[in-house]
Amino acid sequence: MKEILAEFEDFLKAHDTSIFHSFHPYFQNAFWEMVVNGGKRFRPSLLFSVILANKKEKIKDSFNIALAIEVLHTYSLIHDDLPAMDNSPLRRSHPTLHIKYDETSAILSGDALNTYSFYLISNSRFNDKTKIALIKSLSFGALKMVLGQACDCYFENKILQKNEVDFIHTNKTAALIASSLEMGGIIAELTDKEIQNLHKFGMKLGLFFQIRDDVIDATSKEATEGKPINNDTNKNSYVNLLGIEKAKKAKDELKNDLLLELQNMQENIQENLQQILQSY
Repeated sequence: MKEILAEFEDFLKAHDTSIFHSFHPYFQNAFWEMVVNGGKRFRPSLLFSVILANKKEKIKDSFNIALAIEVLHTYSLIHDDLPAMDNSPLRRSHPTLHIKYDETSAILSGDALNTYSFYLISNSRFNDKTKIALIKSLSFGALKMVLGQACDCYFENKILQKNEVDFIHTNKTAALIASSLEMGGIIAELTDKEIQNLHKFGMKLGLFFQIRDDVIDATSKEATEGKPINNDTNKNSYVNLLGIEKAKKAKDELKNDLLLELQNMQENIQENLQQILQSY
């Protein structure tokens, strides 16, 4: 997996962004800057883990698909950092786009990346049936992400019940993670049942990571995370709702559920996912 991710990183950094070449002094750079500014490439890793287990010969053709997921995720981070939302000055240890350039460029860079993700899929080497299935999966995950973000922003400074907080983060965080696994299953030509199981696993995995991130936000240091911490004090985070100890317990319960569900997957998919997830 490390070799594939290294190749993908090279592919990403060498990507031709001349589609946004113009007489604008910096938009072409702003559009791509946050994509190449690091990140764990977690969602592409999930996609690759399924494809490597079943259709290794399709891995290079899937780079455009992995990039589509990554640029859509990056768009969500750019917009999440805007003054109207989290008003964050730092992301991936770099100044956010509205800080380095201006708010208009940040908004438009996010808009462009959102659209560009589907352009990438449409220009991939897969047949039309596969492309449509991939677009359907990614667009559904993106729509759910926006719904979760809308609820998260609207209900700041309001006390919600746990099922409502679950709803926010199932949509805002988990849906795109689930799509990443599902899209891997589509490319790998898994059965409908296997793809459904991957999606279900991804939804639980997304909630696990949200609780984990909430705990990190409450306990970590900014220099370690590359972004501001203690930034969720007005939000309905799991730490704010449950307290740190109960949030950690909820995280551990989800971890146990995920380990059980892994056992029901193909052995080669299990191994690849465990390799990715063990550090978390």
